Amino acid sequence: MRSFNRLFTPQRIQDYLDSLPINFEVPLETYMSPRRVLRAKTAHCLEGALLAAAALAYHGQKPLLMDFRTLPDDEDHVITLFKQNGRWGAISKTNHAILRYRDPVYKTVRELAMSYFHEYLMWNGRKSLESYSKPLDMRMYAPEQWVTAEEDLFWLVEALDAARHFPIVPKKFRRLLRPASQIELRAMKIVEWKPPKSFKGSG
Repeated sequence: MRSFNRLFTPQRIQDYLDSLPINFEVPLETYMSPRRVLRAKTAHCLEGALLAAAALAYHGQKPLLMDFRTLPDDEDHVITLFKQNGRWGAISKTNHAILRYRDPVYKTVRELAMSYFHEYLMWNGRKSLESYSKPLDMRMYAPEQWVTAEEDLFWLVEALDAARHFPIVPKKFRRLLRPASQIELRAMKIVEWKPPKSFKGSG
């Protein structure tokens, strides 16, 4: 896919994803392949993560996804992992001022995952990130299954859900968690792309 020629570093991939309007999935839920994202020029977190993984694979790097699992009332998130100079970073597509790109400064994937904990908030101030997955190496799937597929990738959502997840906070420590402050909650309202009038979700 020649569109990947200029996306040869994680930093360039993130810049490209930031330029894409968020996919509000109006009128229907989508899980588009990277080929479809390039055509539609819009993406949500999983679609952005897949495009990033495909671009990394195109340039000979490991295409690794990480799934974040939350409390039932919140929404999961998916990022793409990368490694530079022996440290881990993450590419992330989001519409908010939080849950974004991570520079490659983390020694382990757990250390990187923990950096998202205090940003994962619900509107009542509750911290909602419960676990992170073992990295899912997309090389186990043929490119036609996920890079160029025309159908929505519901099977991949199931694969991420089925991946082994590791707890962020042991249950006995949850009672010690302090709710987010009002200024943190106000920051959650900052978005890059305004939803269409027909949108009824959380963005």
